[in-house]
Amino acid sequence: MSRFRFIKDNTSFDFMNVRRIAFFLSSTMMILSIVLLFTRGLNLGIDFTGGLLMEIKTPAAVSISAVRESLSSLSAGTPTIQEFGDNSVMIKIPGKEADQETQKTLYEEVKKLLGNDVEYRRVEYVGPQVGKELIMVGVKAFVYSMIGILGYLWFRFEWQFGVTGVMALAHDVCATILFFTLTQFEFDLSTVAAVLLVAGYSINDTVIVFDRIREMLRKYKKMPLPELLNLSINQTLARTIMTSMTTVLVMLALLIFGAEVIKGFTYAMLVGIIVGTYSSIFVAAPMLLYMNLGREPLPFKSEAELAQ
Repeated sequence: MSRFRFIKDNTSFDFMNVRRIAFFLSSTMMILSIVLLFTRGLNLGIDFTGGLLMEIKTPAAVSISAVRESLSSLSAGTPTIQEFGDNSVMIKIPGKEADQETQKTLYEEVKKLLGNDVEYRRVEYVGPQVGKELIMVGVKAFVYSMIGILGYLWFRFEWQFGVTGVMALAHDVCATILFFTLTQFEFDLSTVAAVLLVAGYSINDTVIVFDRIREMLRKYKKMPLPELLNLSINQTLARTIMTSMTTVLVMLALLIFGAEVIKGFTYAMLVGIIVGTYSSIFVAAPMLLYMNLGREPLPFKSEAELAQ
């Protein structure tokens, strides 16, 4: 009995034939993400803006809308409210200055609006200066990861692979930023962590395609490069799609059944995985056509040769 295969073996899709359409769509998306980032901006969480963080527990189940209605008259403006477990709610009040008197006044105001039956499990303050430092830490983490990935791909393959790999990662990050600027979901430290995880996931997928391209370059020295790239992508297509699908299913489960506090992380991972799969096929590999890729023997042995 033959096994069911979602992606058949020996597919022969002509990915190179649609590369110009893919490049146009990707370029448009990247430009739009940059424009919206500087015009509309991200809905930065309290990690970056500074403010008051409160975790409360109510004696009975309470809805988010009820807590939001109770705090509608808060002098600090509209807070961000999330479920945080059984009968627990996380209240984030961004943007207040770091003087103790203001914090105390705001805390007393929340207590008055919510009543005496509420248990205050945690009250923390994040200063604006700490928020700015966290933004810089997040930016540095991303830049250093890109430099490390570029260096690895340059060392493992050729400089052309490193450049196209990093450009594909920049594409994935722009897509994630575009999603958060359009939806205005809260962008916090957990979202930054998700973006870095997506970068690692995406480059792993891209390296699989690159490794097959390198093997084909050795094996078919006279095959036209577009045909060789198509062959390489088709040979790794089943692995790429099935790996992405299993990860997407996990993210969907977290999105449906997970707590509200991890929704930003889950959205970033879900968007990043889908876009990362797209970029491995339609961005990273096709860009090698324009990178003056040599056909001489490449350094390092293939994974199959190393296993022998």
